[in-house]
Formats: sequence, structure tokens, C-alpha cells
Amino acid sequence: MRVGLTALGLVCALGDDTRTILERALAGDTSFMRPWTGVLPAGAVSPFGRVDLPEPEEAAEPRCARLLRMAADQLEPELASLRRRVAWERVGIVLGSSNSTMEEFTRCPSGGIDMATPATFLKGVLGTGGPAWVVSTACSSSAKAFASARRLLAGGICDAVIVGGADSFSRVVENGFLALEALSGELAQPMGKRRSGINLGEGAALFIMERENGPVSLLGIGESSDAYHLTAPHPEGRGAADAMRAALADAGLPPGAIGYINLHGTGTVYNDRMESLAIRDVFGLSVPCSSTKPMTGHTLGAAGAIEAGLCWLMLDAGDRLLPHVFDGERDETLPPLPLVGLNERRPCRTALSNSFAFGGSNASLILGREDHG
Repeated sequence: MRVGLTALGLVCALGDDTRTILERALAGDTSFMRPWTGVLPAGAVSPFGRVDLPEPEEAAEPRCARLLRMAADQLEPELASLRRRVAWERVGIVLGSSNSTMEEFTRCPSGGIDMATPATFLKGVLGTGGPAWVVSTACSSSAKAFASARRLLAGGICDAVIVGGADSFSRVVENGFLALEALSGELAQPMGKRRSGINLGEGAALFIMERENGPVSLLGIGESSDAYHLTAPHPEGRGAADAMRAALADAGLPPGAIGYINLHGTGTVYNDRMESLAIRDVFGLSVPCSSTKPMTGHTLGAAGAIEAGLCWLMLDAGDRLLPHVFDGERDETLPPLPLVGLNERRPCRTALSNSFAFGGSNASLILGREDHG
């Protein structure tokens, strides 16, 4: 079932309005990736994709909620139109998150960690009457939220769904990745010879999903679970390849119909190796690819929605592809994927975006412009 993504609200390290975010992303701007001081042990440092947030409207409002409020504010004109067309009790909310109130919990452990907070907060802000929940499968969370949201439309439970994700800064998570030796002390270098790990970030992305066509539609979704290891991906990328093939099958498209791939592209040795092998096996070495994480940081549970948002903006804007930003020195042991250069232009009507998580929880989304067919 193809559904329309009729509007987008997006906030990340690149900015808090879609026009600015797209301009900076197309320019390969990594200047907003800066260390968050006082978080890691002495001597440790890592760039972080931080969002400059306004003061909370309520003293106890979690950082994740403030990110969602910023994204939702961008949707207001479209939400006003939606209110005139759709019964508000038939509008659902499905979000992805992995940190949620983790940072607030570290300051006040008695409050507990509430993974449902993003959905309950947004439902309260928007006043929707349909189902509202959070998917939490680590780094694939908000990509998988699209599958849940589409099922609400397909099953006739909702007439529109606000779908996306949000994750915010957490010192527990930042230090956790440091303990796993997965955090890079320098700007991440996906597919690069000198890659040494990830940079983290925060942000939120919200879409309005409807049955009618939007400027960009969700053409297909693929999910898989290889369960190879608690934290490491399958070395040959079997689960990743299964997710991409499932997305193509769901969309009814051959591999050659995809014009661009947004890589999960974390910059870790194992992820980049398995993803490049999986892409070679499914697509060969002809589809332009890039990782946008060096510009936003890895936003974990929000990454699937944020990167789908960047693809949405790219497809809606024209023929410039999102560039792959790294030092230019490839890891020659990896399949030579056609990484997108700065200011590279080519017609592109369909994009696939990958999200791969701990435990082998994988999701691939295919987005297409209205004229994709």
C-alpha cells in the first residue's frame, strides 16, 4: 500500500526549518558537529549533533518533548488543513524513540524512564483522538514506526497518522557508546579508511501520512531481524539485504528503479562493511549512496525518520543528491559503492533509506516523488 507523506517538520543539528536544513545538507555542512563539554570522562571527546533549544514551556518538560514541539510547530499550516478534512478522533500518532526521558532519569531516578512520553506528549499538544504509541527498537525505531503507521491506515483504524521520531541528548547513552569503544573522537568517516566509530546527535522529524498522494509518497517498507548478535550486525549483512529486498518487493520495484540510497552509514568498522556488502548484493555498484550522519550525528531512535526527512526534502527539491561527507580516502577492502560527491546532480525520483539496529533489527524505507511512475 502506497501512502502519501503530505508534510514534514524537521529539526536536527543542521537547523530548525526545512529550507535551511536542506541547504546545509546539500552543502555537506559538518560545522554544527561539536563536542558537548562536561559529558565524557577527562581526555575523551566526540563531536555531537546538538540542537539549540528554546526554554521549556513547562519546567519539567523533557528535552525530547521540546524537540517534538519544534517539529510539530512546522506542521501547523498543514495540520490546520487536516483538521478541516479529517475527523480528529481518527488521527493517530506513531513515533520511534530509544532515549526518550533517559537524561531526565539520570537527574531524577525516582521519576523512572517512560518510553511512551513522546507519543503521549504529542497527543496532548495536538489533541488527536486516535491511537498513540512509541516504537523502541534502538536505531531502527522511527523507521519501523512508518510500518505501524501505514497499518493503521490500511486497516481503516485511522484516516491520517502523525509519524516520525525523536531522540535527545543523554549522557548515559554517550558514555555507553564510549564504553563499547564505538564512539569516534573525531568527525565520523563512514566508508573511510580511517573510520573509528560514530558521533551521536539529537533531533526530531514528523510527517503527516495520509492515503492521498503527497509531494513525496512512501512506496515500500522492508523489515527483517537477523538476531545475529546483541550489538554486532551480521558480518555479511544478510538481515540488511533482506530488509532492502523486502522494501523493493513491497513497492513493486526492481533494484534499478532506485535512484539514491541513504546509508545507515555509522562509521563503525562492522556496520560499514556489512552494509556495503548488502548493497552490492542487492543493487550491484551502480546506485549513488551517501551517509548524512557526519552532518547530523547518529540520532539513534530518531535516525530513521530524520534521514527519511532528508530524502523527502531532496526528492521534493530537484536533482541535487545528498553528498557523502568524509576525508575522501576510502577503505579499499570494502565494495566500491558510488558515493555521492559534493554538488552532484542527476535525476532522482526514488530513494531508499536504511536503518539498522542492535540485535539485527533492520528497516528500509522507499520514498518516491509524485511523478516516480
